[in-house]
Amino acid sequence: MSGLLHVEGLTAGYGAAPVLTGIDLDVAAGSITAVLGANGAGKTTLLRTLSGLLRPTAGRILFDGLDLRGVKVEQMVRRGIAHVPEGRGVVTELTVDENLRLGGLWRRDRADAKRALDEVYELFEPLARRRTFPGHQLSGGERQMLALGRALVGRPRLLLLDEPSLGLAPRVTAQIMTLLGTLRDRSGLTVLLVEQNVRSALAVADEAVVMSLGRVVTRGTSIDDELRHAYLGF
Repeated sequence: MSGLLHVEGLTAGYGAAPVLTGIDLDVAAGSITAVLGANGAGKTTLLRTLSGLLRPTAGRILFDGLDLRGVKVEQMVRRGIAHVPEGRGVVTELTVDENLRLGGLWRRDRADAKRALDEVYELFEPLARRRTFPGHQLSGGERQMLALGRALVGRPRLLLLDEPSLGLAPRVTAQIMTLLGTLRDRSGLTVLLVEQNVRSALAVADEAVVMSLGRVVTRGTSIDDELRHAYLGF
């Protein structure tokens, strides 16, 4: 066993139908691992299971050596796991600043929570200029920044990020991917990145995992042409 996150024989699904079957996965600390695959491969279900939103029916999930089975979602957050789901999840009625502060409400070190908030504004200059704007007045790219920033205010060790480029312009997608690389290099953040934009994900990832029909079919530092055609469609 190695890695900050270790997954062994993970099986999970909805009702009686399994979506994930026997998933084995290791994610090294301070790395970006891209999870790739066609629609229906089980990528989002994997993140939902890792974050505690969906309970596995078999297998183990270890985070820094601690078994996460039965751990409540709020305790996952306190242990350093942040999940940014597809669709961004911004509270549109709240301002940018209020949304970001939600990410640090549970933290006891108020001084460091304030520092984390300031750091997010430094990372995302558009948010700093719009801190009093309600969420519904933001662009799609700004909402993605806000969702990511809210997770970062909690100073996670592991970030589970689901389809951050969905619906965004290529320029904004490139900015998000560059930022992930910066966070990895600057603070040692570990990222498990689910992404349909394969080229963008591979450009920043240290390792790629390809899923098909709820199973991991390959993993490595590069994806060859045969695998791309078979599982990724290009």
